[in-house]
Amino acid sequence: MEAIVKILDIKQVTHDVKQFRVEKPKGYHFIPGQATDVSINLPEWKDKKNPFTFTGLNDDPFLQFTIKGYPDHHGVTEQLHKLKPGDEIIVRDVWGAIEYQGPGVFLAGGAGVTPFLAIFRELHREHKAHRNTLYFSNKTIADIIEHQELLDILGVRANFIITNEKPATGYFHGRIDKKFLQDQLTEFHQPFYVCGPDEMVKELTDTLAALGATPESVVFEK
Repeated sequence: MEAIVKILDIKQVTHDVKQFRVEKPKGYHFIPGQATDVSINLPEWKDKKNPFTFTGLNDDPFLQFTIKGYPDHHGVTEQLHKLKPGDEIIVRDVWGAIEYQGPGVFLAGGAGVTPFLAIFRELHREHKAHRNTLYFSNKTIADIIEHQELLDILGVRANFIITNEKPATGYFHGRIDKKFLQDQLTEFHQPFYVCGPDEMVKELTDTLAALGATPESVVFEK
């Protein structure tokens, strides 16, 4: 299916991330963690599709996306960041393999946190978020998407790792790698949710397997 929807509202989330709320097609349904392919409804852009995760909840009267702009790519995200309320985008069928399987550890890199936002928001509404732990890697503190909300939802279980600057007290410095996971975790027989750049996802799924996590307990976008 394809549906043309109007942008209702745009909010700046970080210096290079915006939240878009758009009309929701009648009967449209998704599970937190899932995504759809989005295009801009302009002749030169309508056939260029990019996948974006829903960051709102299924019973919201709108669809919400939280999108990082990449102006140096000169692609869909750059054009999306130029749009205004009233402009139109195209959404399609829902897809995605990231789905909550029970309390566990979430490993995110940059904009890879977006599928986890809807999951955490739904769990928070159900008072079930507190049993989950997040390790979220970013280049700088200013890059952390929904920083305060993640702290509000997860409390001390929200952990932020900074790679490109010496962070303030309360932040980790370095990478989420084998040593980091061994230092932080003692239990690897639990669900793990992984999302980020392809290289990070591949490295972490291999690392988790080496540390004893079973393939069926590691949830990532295949």
